[in-house]
Amino acid sequence: QVQLVESGGGSVQSGGSLRLSCAVFGYTDTTYCMGWFRQAPGKNREGVALIGSDGSTQFAASVKGRFTISQDNAKKTLYLQMNSLKPEDTAMYYCAAALNICPYYIGAAYFYPKYWGQGTQVTVSS
Repeated sequence: QVQLVESGGGSVQSGGSLRLSCAVFGYTDTTYCMGWFRQAPGKNREGVALIGSDGSTQFAASVKGRFTISQDNAKKTLYLQMNSLKPEDTAMYYCAAALNICPYYIGAAYFYPKYWGQGTQVTVSS
């Protein structure tokens, strides 16, 4: 079984940066898509960034140019570098892993990863 353990969340002022980490434990050879999702109070879950086994990435329009997703296969760790943070980025961020390839559209309704982390809170103040 795959276990995802997140870290790096916290509070930061607008314009600041944070790097979220997701340590992956267990068998992951069949995990082809990993990513970050977020959910703020009163809002739907939003796919933030995805990365495929081939290294291809997708980003939500709201974070393009500000966020970067990457993975270190040797360390079995997924990262989300968040720069130029805005108050609207405030949310609970979740790391996730899927057994399928990434969807062509990050917002595809059918895409729901099998494995999820516990979430880490990101709060951006004005």
